[in-house]
Amino acid sequence: MGQIIFLRHGQAKNNTERILAGRTEGVPLTDTGVRQAEHAAKLLEHMSVSAVYSSPIQRAKHTAEIVGKHNSVDVIVDDRLIELDMGKFTGMDYDEIFSSHGNVFMKFYNGELEIAHNGVETFSQVKSRILSIVDHVLEKHPDENVVLVTHMDPIKAMLSTIVDLSPTNLFELIIANASLNIFRENDRKFSISGLNVMHPSRFDQGW
Repeated sequence: MGQIIFLRHGQAKNNTERILAGRTEGVPLTDTGVRQAEHAAKLLEHMSVSAVYSSPIQRAKHTAEIVGKHNSVDVIVDDRLIELDMGKFTGMDYDEIFSSHGNVFMKFYNGELEIAHNGVETFSQVKSRILSIVDHVLEKHPDENVVLVTHMDPIKAMLSTIVDLSPTNLFELIIANASLNIFRENDRKFSISGLNVMHPSRFDQGW
């Protein structure tokens, strides 16, 4: 019985500036984000990690490299773990998006056509690629603990395949930067072993 550990990247510049970065390149981790990634890496040292896969986006890849170094494991970049394609909303300020288009995130989780019409990847497409990388990992690393470093909504996509979450639940759920989200697998059936796992002192942070 293995575990698939989804790790959200550490705090990045777009998180502090409240910008919807999407797949924009050149958005680095903050100093806080680097420290968060190092802490996550130390937590993972006790979990016998055999492989680390990462989104190609800089903030995730840097997080993955920190984890890989601490655990003596090479990082494998896989595009299926990439951040959402946010279409026309890429690079926009959150407040600007909400004022001009309403709650686009609720529309995203609801699968409303407006999302696709604005060039945004749909939630069903995110689920499909995440389940694809999970299947790949199960085939390649049976009964092993594998880390997948990615972004908030790909992790929500994995959660939503196991737990029946409404669009409102998905919108309100925060996956903290550099938190571990642990799924135990047995005969292709998943259970949640941990959600937003991190040092207790971090639970009182502003996300």
